[in-house]
Amino acid sequence: MGSVGADSSEQEPITVLITGFAPFKKDYPVNPSWEIAHSLPEWLPPLRAKTTTTTPGRVIPTTPPVRLVVHPDPIRVNYTTVRDLVPALWYHHQQQPPQAPPKIDMALHIGMAGPRLFYALERRGHRDGYAMPDVDGAFVREDDARRERAGEGRVWEGLPEVLESGFDVEDVLGRWRRGCPKHLDLRISEDAGHYMCDFIYFSSLAHLYKAGEERKVLFLHVPSDASERSIEVGRELVLQLVRAMVESEMVQRGKPDETR
Repeated sequence: MGSVGADSSEQEPITVLITGFAPFKKDYPVNPSWEIAHSLPEWLPPLRAKTTTTTPGRVIPTTPPVRLVVHPDPIRVNYTTVRDLVPALWYHHQQQPPQAPPKIDMALHIGMAGPRLFYALERRGHRDGYAMPDVDGAFVREDDARRERAGEGRVWEGLPEVLESGFDVEDVLGRWRRGCPKHLDLRISEDAGHYMCDFIYFSSLAHLYKAGEERKVLFLHVPSDASERSIEVGRELVLQLVRAMVESEMVQRGKPDETR
């Protein structure tokens, strides 16, 4: 993670990777997860004056600039695509030759969760239970030929059945709620659904687990509403969520805090 100093303008940026999915249901020809993701700015905007007003009990850590790296394309709802893509997302950005993309410090995957009206942070991803076919009619189960070609390093045997985020999800939720309109329903979910959202989340968690790295990744489920207003609300919610993730991580690491 980027280093921290007294002046945030001189600190090394924290880089957050963000992804969204392509459409996958005829009833939902536009996937709001991608509409939200690709509408995000390159940098997390600074806190506005009204959001920094003194709030009893609120701890706002001193944070460096936050760069938002949005994966350039919506991710196809295909098991093989996701399985092949996730390691590349992390490895590609870990290389540091001249003009290489910045190293990823944390990630936020975004996906759609049907007609429900609330926004949910997923606490954990699951290794098993993927019984639904993807958009191309394929299942997650790999046949013997593919398994032989890919090698055991490309499958999840030997990994825990459940992997949890390395974030303090309750703390992130609390900070997120304080930065968002009170009428919005923001919550923690314990089941990411055993479909592509769960699959990409576990894929990232598993990649970091196998690499021995901190699992600084979260998954956000958003409502299926893809109207202009809903995307605008989702965009602001994601910006506040990223801020909450960074703040929570800074506090967890014992960085200097400011109580305002």
